[in-house]
Amino acid sequence: MELPEKLKTIRKLRNLTQETVADKLGISTQSYAKIERGETDVNLSRLQQIAQLMGIELSQLFCLDDKNVFNFTASSHFTQFQNVNSLSTEQTEYKPELENAHLMVEQQQKEIDYLKQQVSDLREIIALLKKAEN
Repeated sequence: MELPEKLKTIRKLRNLTQETVADKLGISTQSYAKIERGETDVNLSRLQQIAQLMGIELSQLFCLDDKNVFNFTASSHFTQFQNVNSLSTEQTEYKPELENAHLMVEQQQKEIDYLKQQVSDLREIIALLKKAEN
């Protein structure tokens, strides 16, 4: 999966619109749309912002080839990219599906947490209303 396609997939799994992402990045919707269509080059700092916004590690955006894993090792002055051993076909065959499933589970967990908070808030409101009735 190419980087622009991966950005679009992750954004949709996170239930984010292009407008929302663009707004949080401080760029126009058209500029972000060009990123997702692969019509513009994106610098590393912008990719870091996008990854952070989408709740993923920057390294996940670079794992574009099912046969390669990239290891990010930080030094005091730069980040070095090292190509690590190719994974066997058996190990990579389901990698994209597993990544998508993982993202969907994360999104569902966030939704569950949000709903739990709403239930808690509603219980507090009910308690306050009952108290006001007495």
